[in-house]
Amino acid sequence: MKLLVTGGAGFIASNYIRHILSTYPDYHIINLDKLTYAGNLENLKDIETSDRYTFIKGDICDGELLRETEFDAIINFAAESHVDRSILDAQPFLQTNVMGTCSLLEIARQRGCTFLHVSTDEVYGSTTEGAFNEASPLLPNSPYAASKASSDLLVRSYVETHNLKAMITRCSNNYGPYQFPEKLIPLVIINALNRNPIPVYGDGMNVRDWIHVTDHCRAVDAVFHNGTTGGIYNIGSRNERQNIEIVNLILSIVAEKFHVEEKVLTNLISYVRDRKGHDRRYAIDPSRIEQEIGWKPDINFEDGIEKTIEWYISNKQWWQRILSGDYMTYYNTQYGERLKT
Repeated sequence: MKLLVTGGAGFIASNYIRHILSTYPDYHIINLDKLTYAGNLENLKDIETSDRYTFIKGDICDGELLRETEFDAIINFAAESHVDRSILDAQPFLQTNVMGTCSLLEIARQRGCTFLHVSTDEVYGSTTEGAFNEASPLLPNSPYAASKASSDLLVRSYVETHNLKAMITRCSNNYGPYQFPEKLIPLVIINALNRNPIPVYGDGMNVRDWIHVTDHCRAVDAVFHNGTTGGIYNIGSRNERQNIEIVNLILSIVAEKFHVEEKVLTNLISYVRDRKGHDRRYAIDPSRIEQEIGWKPDINFEDGIEKTIEWYISNKQWWQRILSGDYMTYYNTQYGERLKT
């Protein structure tokens, strides 16, 4: 099986590639990534020399490149994904998340191969009570969420129009190793370690359901192998937490590990003006994937957060290179000469 994983240098997809290579000895991964700011090939340093792994620098909108690449199935992780950036400029989100998905769907249609589209619970919008299921209406509130909802509808259209074997997963908030430092959990960890201010939007009471990236990767894998054509699967861990609760938990663990008074770290919290269109609460019902496919999360949140903090403490050089911008040179230094020959 030659599996095309798009956006493979990103947080979730790099963890997914590692999961696939360790689980299926007869799978070959082709990682197609444009290497925009959040694409970091250092995420995959440990497997980059594997004879079952190939990296291609390229854009999923490039139809010619897709036609020249051999693969048997597509897992589409490629996306512009940061809500704040979509508020500042929506255009890159439309280009990658909508037009890029369309390019991938078209090559999948031509080849008759399986297509799994990785989406987000943000397409459902915000709710004050209950939980969204797969039949809930799509009511996105940010340009990012709107672009993902648009790509979801494109996938559905190719299933209905072309009978494409395609599936959609919609996951809650991820955390774990290799997450880009602009996201909440790594931002809080790194700022706490550096004793820098920790910004919290609004009153900090916004609620998200958090899942460890390893559990998410297992779920995507389960849907790819066992999902039904046209199926949509919510992936969540029923672990709803307020943002400020997450912040305080991280600071408590960091304080304990470094024998620092917790107040020293909580004093770093700085409440800032709320994000435009900030959804108050996300909540999804993962019953379908649990009952139909038999997947359930394995990682307890408190254990997962502690291990994530330990990972960032042990991999200081990794995130320091991102903060300095040095990680952007890794492709040229590691792949430049190889590609020239």
